[in-house]
Amino acid sequence: MSRRRSRPAHSSNHTDPSNRKTPADRSGIHLLKDPSVARRLARSSGVGPGDLVVEFGAGTGVLTTVLAASGARVVAVERHPRFVERLERRFGDDTGVRIVSADARSVPLPRRSFTVVANIPYAISTPLLRRLLGPDRTPVTGADLVVEWGFAKRMTADVPRDAETAWWRTRFDLHIADRIPAGRFDPAPSVDSAHLVVRRRNGMSPRAARAAGELLRARSRAPHRPAKEVLGAHVPKKRAHRLLTSTGIDPPAPAGSVPIALWLRLAEKIENE
Repeated sequence: MSRRRSRPAHSSNHTDPSNRKTPADRSGIHLLKDPSVARRLARSSGVGPGDLVVEFGAGTGVLTTVLAASGARVVAVERHPRFVERLERRFGDDTGVRIVSADARSVPLPRRSFTVVANIPYAISTPLLRRLLGPDRTPVTGADLVVEWGFAKRMTADVPRDAETAWWRTRFDLHIADRIPAGRFDPAPSVDSAHLVVRRRNGMSPRAARAAGELLRARSRAPHRPAKEVLGAHVPKKRAHRLLTSTGIDPPAPAGSVPIALWLRLAEKIENE
């Protein structure tokens, strides 16, 4: 694969390596310095020869090096010009690595299926997940991400915090693989990070996924309403009671207290009957 790059018109997400105490530190940018963490991320992702993997915020190339060694085709996205130059010097002769000088929030994404393995700047975690998991026909097959610990806990809670998160989890399984101590980064953040694993759910039909999305959005709009009322707005009430009880959901229970796994099972029942 040929190597090419594009120049950004804006400043970087990353802290200037010559001035680690700039205001950029407050945006949640913490460079991964531990190769063992990078190896665990790459191993978890399962990427190998021929796979397309996108790394957002490549920084100094610690994770890029491990991904390149897997034989995958790596697109390393970096915004800061100094880091871009460093990456180009380091990977200039590697035809399997493409350095893209761009902002992770706006860089064009591949149209073919791809995996993401990245140490995400804390400040753009939500916008980036929105780009990756929000579209109906997203080509993302999975991701292994380093994110802030509290953010990972919110993303993986039994009950999604809002309609948007619910929609993501209708089609993707999100779980925490590991806790990453703050000392594994430079500069060290004030809190630990997490290895967040994202995998596309298999076996759910498009119709069931749409039904699950509707139910979860309705749940998010009225979390204190009984589950039977939320479902009753979509199917006849008698059928709603039967579907809920057969799925293991107590009909009077607040919709917001029902775990996402049960809503997904309920959606499949609705579409399969």
